[in-house]
Amino acid sequence: MTPRPARIAAAALLPPLGVYLEEGAVRPFQLACGLTLLGFLPGAGYALWRLFQRRKLMSA
Repeated sequence: MTPRPARIAAAALLPPLGVYLEEGAVRPFQLACGLTLLGFLPGAGYALWRLFQRRKLMSA
């Protein structure tokens, strides 16, 4: 199962929002916020990785 295009766009453009939409305000969201504050690319990379990793685990 692939993620919805809107969530992929949210994770790429606003990384914490993408993680929040997928998992809520839990530890991964806080980590995405911290990584985004350190730099946009680490935050976006983590958000996209988290989005696709979660979908892979749910379909297995």
